[in-house]
Amino acid sequence: MLSSSRSSLFSAIALALAAASAPTLAQEEVLIIGSREDARRVAGSGSVIGQEQVRIEAATDINQLLKTVPGIYIREEDGAGLRPNIGIRGATSERSSKITLLEDGVMIAPAPYADPSAYYFPTAARQTAVEVLKGAPLLRYGPQTTGGVLNLVSTPTPERTSGSLQLSADERGSSDLHGWVGSETDGLAWLVETVQRDGEGFKQIDRAGDEAGFEIADYVAKLAWESQGEGPKQRLFLKVQYSEETSNETYLGLTDVDFEQDENRRYGLTSIDAMDNQHDGAQASYSIDLSESLSATALVYRNNFHRDWFKLDGGSTLIDAANNGDATAQGILDGTVDRSGLRYKHNNRYYESESVELNFALSMQDHQIQFGARSHADEVDRYQEVELYDQVNGALQYRNTLLPGASDNRVGSSEAISLWLVDQWQVSQRLSLNAALRYEDVDTIEQRYNATDRSVLGVRASNSTEEFLPGASFTYELSTQWQLLGGVHRGFSPLGAGAQEIDAPETSTNWETGLRYANNNWFLEGIAFYSDFSNKSENCSLASPCSNGETTGTYKTGSATISGLELQASTSFATSNFNIPLDLAYTWTDARINRDNSVTGVRSGDLLKDVPEHLFSLRSGLEHSSGWNNYLVAKFIDDQCVSVSCNRATGARSTTDSLFVMDLISRYSITEKLQAFLKVENLFDEQQIVSRDPDGARPNKPRTASLGLNYRF
Repeated sequence: MLSSSRSSLFSAIALALAAASAPTLAQEEVLIIGSREDARRVAGSGSVIGQEQVRIEAATDINQLLKTVPGIYIREEDGAGLRPNIGIRGATSERSSKITLLEDGVMIAPAPYADPSAYYFPTAARQTAVEVLKGAPLLRYGPQTTGGVLNLVSTPTPERTSGSLQLSADERGSSDLHGWVGSETDGLAWLVETVQRDGEGFKQIDRAGDEAGFEIADYVAKLAWESQGEGPKQRLFLKVQYSEETSNETYLGLTDVDFEQDENRRYGLTSIDAMDNQHDGAQASYSIDLSESLSATALVYRNNFHRDWFKLDGGSTLIDAANNGDATAQGILDGTVDRSGLRYKHNNRYYESESVELNFALSMQDHQIQFGARSHADEVDRYQEVELYDQVNGALQYRNTLLPGASDNRVGSSEAISLWLVDQWQVSQRLSLNAALRYEDVDTIEQRYNATDRSVLGVRASNSTEEFLPGASFTYELSTQWQLLGGVHRGFSPLGAGAQEIDAPETSTNWETGLRYANNNWFLEGIAFYSDFSNKSENCSLASPCSNGETTGTYKTGSATISGLELQASTSFATSNFNIPLDLAYTWTDARINRDNSVTGVRSGDLLKDVPEHLFSLRSGLEHSSGWNNYLVAKFIDDQCVSVSCNRATGARSTTDSLFVMDLISRYSITEKLQAFLKVENLFDEQQIVSRDPDGARPNKPRTASLGLNYRF
């Protein structure tokens, strides 16, 4: 819960801000950028995957959508996008823990400060848009301010009675349902929505006779009110959400030899592995136009998340041994060699996160100013038992349960105060400046217990961090078609609970500069970026072990630089009956240690993990006046290091494989309200090792065809 001292400080800040008398800029409470056109004018780097692209691609996997955005690094894990690993520029991708994740402007990582690993991720099928913000303007948001902000935009309340129902099924028997209905009367709007997913999976489990699938049920309700008539404009928004997931997912991958023979195999050791989780969240916001140029918004929200991922513990030891030719380890994986004392851990955790936020938007002549504050608290509670099984003649037999030790019986928490001031100044007709200052004050505590009933306290760790994060950026109109942009800001990544008082957070200085060209239906953009880290670090977890093998805490690799180039091009060609849209994105990145570190052994020039050098996507369409539209989406992701210094590693297992896939989507309008679609993912059935974390080689999704219907009213 929020501490009384922090609540008092927050109240004082709120009163001081409310006393400001100057007036309004209407403020969007959900979007952080706006439209695709807005993204092309922002004083930084912005991308918007709009409602039309989401609809066309019938998106259910956030990874596949984001691969069309420059500057984003994706490391797939399960082939279905259930637990994404997303990095942006200098923020690497381990469990998306180094980027700021938002849904409708609200932080959605289970514990954004204490434990930011995104084991919960909102259902992609119910999102209508995705926004990615990079550069100095991201300082309005936080706490992660190095690489970028990812905001998911859920289905908005409608302006009239309307709804949608979409059904689809694929060749393996998976089915997806997404439906919503809503209305608006006299300023009062409502919406109810659900997503029901039944995934059959694509991996065959040895001796189990089935495929590893998943089930997801997600429910959302929204209520929005806007004042009518005279008096100050007021708005109230309420949203509640509940979801649950059961997925037969595992951390155990394959040896390279087994992957080569059958990339979609799963070892029988994983037949009892399963993730069960539940998430519920509630948010309420109220805004008022205090005058013609000042508006205020208050936001309060709370998220709860519980997960129990029951799975084989320590499988990487067997994979490593078998990869090195150990016949016994290979036999255990195959089920031909008996093994006693196999450990299956309940990775059982409860997360709580709550915040109160105030933001003021002020319009003064050529200045558009935002200033505000947020008080936040979150907690993660681990109580993780281990069950022992014996493998006998290829079958698993339960033996007994071990109660957790101190490392699996602990509570971590954080309290944080954030302040921000952002000024968008139109200096002249051609020059626009964006100045931002953010302040983060973070206290974390982790308490481990030496008794299962928590009557005996063990090791206690605490950390306090204060950071001022300045930034500035600009756009300059060179002509009616050409725009110059540039900026610099300070990046920050909180340590998380478990950090010691002497530990320092990861910080960086981040630069960008670029050119934009817009003329008729052509848009071109090239942006160079450079991030300089004095203390680059990796967040260690079972899902993404650090380069030193640790699965908890952080691993500091020291001084590093990440530089790169992002290119975008968009256009369309029209004939009498056809329209042909084209969208291209390319990213080149160089991510290296730039100073020898005698403690960790890394050297100048060593490559960082999870950062591919080349990324490419091309979206092309053939839209016909009859309503029959066809689209191809091609995506390439280069190989990437499994651990730091892979360029000096010996052996063939230090990187993932590069991957090129192409998706086909064909849509036909049966009536004005009813559309049918065919979607073929991975058209040429290309499968490679897209990840070696956690615990072995893992493939992307094989070719998958699905048919669907969408009805809108």
